[in-house]
Amino acid sequence: MTSALKLQFMTSPGGIRRAPAVPAAGKGHGRLRQQAARFSRSKRGLIRAVVNSDQNKSAATETATKSVDSSNNVNGSSLSVASSSSKEGGVVDVRAVITVRKKLKEKLTEKIEDQWEFFINGIGQGISIQLISEEIDPVTNSGKSAESAVRGWMPKPSSHPNIVEYGADFTVPSDFGKPGAVLVTNLHGKEFYLGEIVVHGFDEGPMFFPANTWIHSRNDNPESRIIFRNRAYLPSQTPAGIKDLRREDLLSIRGNGKGERKPHDRIYDYALYNDLGNPDKDDDLARPVLGTDEKPYPRRCRTGRPPAKIDPLCESRIEKPHPVYVPRDETFEEIKQNTFSAGRLKALLHNLIPSIAATLSSSDIPFSCFSDIDKLYNSGFVLKEDDQKVVQNPFVGPLMRQVLSVGERLLKYDTPAIIKMDRFAWLRDNEFARQTLAGVNPVNIEILKEFPIVSKLDPDVYGPPESAITKELIEEELHGMTVEQAMEEKRLFIIDYHDMLLPFVDKINALPDRKSYASRTVFFYNKTKTLRPIVIELSLPPTPSSPRNKHVYTHGHDATTHWIWKLAKAHVCSNDSGIHQLVNHWLRTHASMEPYIIAAHRQLSSMHPIFMLLHPHMRYTLEINALARQSLINGGGIIEASFFPGKYAMEVSSAAYKSMWRFDKEALPADLICRGVAVEDPSLPCGVKLVIEDYPYASDGLLIWSAIKEWVESYVEHFYSEPNSVKSDLELQAWWSDVKNKGHYNKRNEPWWPKLNTKEDLSGIVTIMIWTASGQHAAINFGQYPFGGYVPNRPTLIRKLIPQEHEPGYEKFISNPQHTFLSSLPTQLQATKVMAVQDTLSTHSADEEYLGQVNRLHSHWTNDPVVLEIFNKFSAKLEEIENTINKRNKDARLKARCGAGIPPYELLLPTSGPGVTGRGIPNSISI
Repeated sequence: MTSALKLQFMTSPGGIRRAPAVPAAGKGHGRLRQQAARFSRSKRGLIRAVVNSDQNKSAATETATKSVDSSNNVNGSSLSVASSSSKEGGVVDVRAVITVRKKLKEKLTEKIEDQWEFFINGIGQGISIQLISEEIDPVTNSGKSAESAVRGWMPKPSSHPNIVEYGADFTVPSDFGKPGAVLVTNLHGKEFYLGEIVVHGFDEGPMFFPANTWIHSRNDNPESRIIFRNRAYLPSQTPAGIKDLRREDLLSIRGNGKGERKPHDRIYDYALYNDLGNPDKDDDLARPVLGTDEKPYPRRCRTGRPPAKIDPLCESRIEKPHPVYVPRDETFEEIKQNTFSAGRLKALLHNLIPSIAATLSSSDIPFSCFSDIDKLYNSGFVLKEDDQKVVQNPFVGPLMRQVLSVGERLLKYDTPAIIKMDRFAWLRDNEFARQTLAGVNPVNIEILKEFPIVSKLDPDVYGPPESAITKELIEEELHGMTVEQAMEEKRLFIIDYHDMLLPFVDKINALPDRKSYASRTVFFYNKTKTLRPIVIELSLPPTPSSPRNKHVYTHGHDATTHWIWKLAKAHVCSNDSGIHQLVNHWLRTHASMEPYIIAAHRQLSSMHPIFMLLHPHMRYTLEINALARQSLINGGGIIEASFFPGKYAMEVSSAAYKSMWRFDKEALPADLICRGVAVEDPSLPCGVKLVIEDYPYASDGLLIWSAIKEWVESYVEHFYSEPNSVKSDLELQAWWSDVKNKGHYNKRNEPWWPKLNTKEDLSGIVTIMIWTASGQHAAINFGQYPFGGYVPNRPTLIRKLIPQEHEPGYEKFISNPQHTFLSSLPTQLQATKVMAVQDTLSTHSADEEYLGQVNRLHSHWTNDPVVLEIFNKFSAKLEEIENTINKRNKDARLKARCGAGIPPYELLLPTSGPGVTGRGIPNSISI
C-alpha cells in the first residue's frame, strides 16, 4: 500500500493531529483550524501509531468483520468486541462504530456506487472522524481531540440489509477524558445518511452519538458536521471542551439570511408567505403576500429563491415535481417518500387529479341522483388513459381499489366510515349536531354567551349588527323554557362564522359556481343529553334594496321547509369544512407550528434538553408544509379548487389569524374555557369540568393533554431544579424570543404571550406545542376522509344560494327538490378531487411515529435513566388512556360515541396501523 493510504497519528499529551495522508477536515471551523495549528507547534514528546497494510492488514480485516457482525443490532449497542481498554504506556485504545443507512430500494447504478463507496471507506479514504473530549487541552485551550479514518472491507449483508457499519480505531492518552462530540467529514463526492456513532473502550462503557442526519459531501460544504453525545446539557453546564462546538453548530444552522438555499443546506430561517401566487405564469394566479401588517400570518421556512419577474414582492415558484427547499434533515425518509412524496402525494396531485379531470371535464356535471354518489364506492368510474401511463403509482393501494379493464382503469373509493354503518345518518339533525362534538371539526362550538346576538363588524359597511335570530324563534324550540332559562342552565350553544366570513361573501359569490353565506347555527342541549340544531341564520352583505340581508331557517314540519332546512345545513357544513381546513387545520397546527420548529433549530443546541424533548414532535412538518404551499394551498391549487372561498382561501386564513389566534388559547383547557364549553374546577385533573359531559373530542383530549402535561412537567423539573435556571438559560430565552418576535412577527407586541421566567412557564409553553403537534392535529386531520369522503355529509363548497319564493329557480326547487339539492353540491369533478385529497391526508404512513413511542433507530436519544423512567411512565399512561377510550366507546350512556349506526370516536386513540384508520396520534404533523 502506498504512503498515501497510510494513517499516521502525531500525538501530543493533549491531542492528536492527523498527518497529511488523509485530507483535512475542511477549511471551516475557525477554532478547529487554530487548534490544529497549535498542535503542530507543540514540542512535547510524540506518540506515533502507524496503521498500514504491512503491519495491520489482518487486523483491518478483522475490524471490518467484527463491525459487520455487530450490525445485527441496528444501533450497535450489543457489540461483543469492545476494543482493548489496556492503558499500558498511558494510552487507551478505543473504537468508534459508525452506522450508515443505505436506501431500501436501489437502482443498479446505485448498487455499483455502493461497492465503490465500500471500497473507499475500507481503505480509510471515505470518512474522517474526530473525537472531541469534554475536557480542555491546556495547550490549545480547546477540547482534546483524536482523529481517525473510518475503515471496513466490503461489509456483508445483515438482518438489516440497508444498515452498514464501519469501524474507526483511535489510540488516545489515558487523560483524554470522555468524548462529548464527534466531527464527521465526508470525503466522498455525495452525501450519506449517518445513523449513529458508538464509541467503545472508555471506562463508562459504550458512548452513543445519535445522528440520524445527512452528512454533506466536502465538495458541497467544507465544514465538518458536529455530532454531540446523547447527554443533555443546559448551556451553563456544557463541558468546557465542547462549548465552542455548541456555539459553532448553532451559528452554522442559522445561516446569514442571504442567498438561495441549496438542497444539501441545513439552514433554518424565516420568510413571509410570498410564495403562494404565480404572477409570472398568469395574472389570475397572483396572490397577496401574507405576513404583512394588513394580512398577518406566521412565518415559513426561507428558501431564498429569486423574486418573481412581474411582482418583486413575491418569490418565484418551483412547480411539482421539482422539490421546494427545506433543511436537509427535514425531508421525508425513504418509506415516507414512497408513501407520500414520490409515490402518493405527488402522484395524487400530478397524475390522479389530471386523470379525473380528463374523464369528467368534458361533462363536469353535478350528481343527478344519490346513486351516482354511491357508485363511487360500489361501482367506481372509468379513468380515460391515452397511453397507460397515468395512475400507475403504488399510492393507490390502500387509498382506492383499482381494477384494470381493457385499456381503461376503474377507480373505486373506500366507503367512508360515516355511511358504512348507517348510510342515512347524515340526513338527521342529531347527527349534524353530533359531529360538532365528535366529528372532524369539533373545535368551533361554543356556549351562547349573549343574547340578542350582535355582530362586531362595522355597521356602516355590513349593515345593522343585530342578528335576525329572535327570542321568539328560539323559544319555539325550547319546549316551554325561556331563552334566559336555557342560557342560565348552559343549554344553548352556537357555531358563529358570521363575522369571519361576511367580509368575503361578495367576493366569493362573484366566483364561478361559488355561492356562500355568513352563517350562525344555534343548538339546544336537551334533557336527554343530546344536542340538536334549532335555528340557522344565513347572511349576505347588505344591498340598497335589502339592508338586512339575513335569512333565518328552522327545521319545520312540512316538506318544503324540510328541504330548505337541508339546504341551509349544507351551507353551514360547507362553511364548516372551509374553516376547518383553512383555520383549524392549516393555520392552527401546520402554519403555527412551523415557527416553533425553525426557532428551536436556530436557538437550541441539539444537546439542549428542551430541543431533545421537542425533537420527535418536529419530524416531517417543514417538508409537508412546503409540499402544501407548492400544491395544496397555492394559487390555483387543490384547496382553492375544492373549498368554498376559492382564490380567497388563504386570505380567510390570514383574517382568522389576525382576529382570533392566540398562543395561550391553544392550550386545550384554556380553549374549552374560552368557548364556554368547560368551566374551571381545580378539583379535577386538568382543572376544568365539561359543560357537555358527552363531548368526545374534549373528554378524550383532556386525557391526552393531561398525560403530555405530566410528562413535560416531570422532564422540566429534572433539568431546571435550580432557582432562576429558566430565566438564566440564554438559549431558551433566545428561542422563545425567536418564536414571538420573528416566527409570529405580526403578533410580537400582543400582551397575551406567556412569560418565560419559571419552570411552570416553560412547562406550559412546551405542553401547548406538543399538544398542537400531536393530539390537536390528529383530532382534526385523520377524520377528513371518514367524515368528508361522503360529499352530502360535508360538502366543501355550495354552488347555489337557497331559492327564495320570488325567484325563478323556486318553481324548479318545488318540482324537484332533490335535483336542487344535488346540483348545489360540488360537481363530480370537484367531489372526486377533494375525496382523493382527503383520503391522502387521512392516511398514516408505515413509518409513522406515535405519541409515547420511540423509533427503534432513535432508541439512544438520551442516556439519562431518570428521563427514560419518566418517559416509560408517559408511555404506560397512554396505554391506560387507550383502554379508557375503548371503554367509553362501548358506554351506551354516551350517545355521541355509542349507539345504533354511530361510529365510535377513535381519533384520539394513541396508536394506529398504516392507512386510513380514523385513529392514532402521531408525534408530529407529518401529513
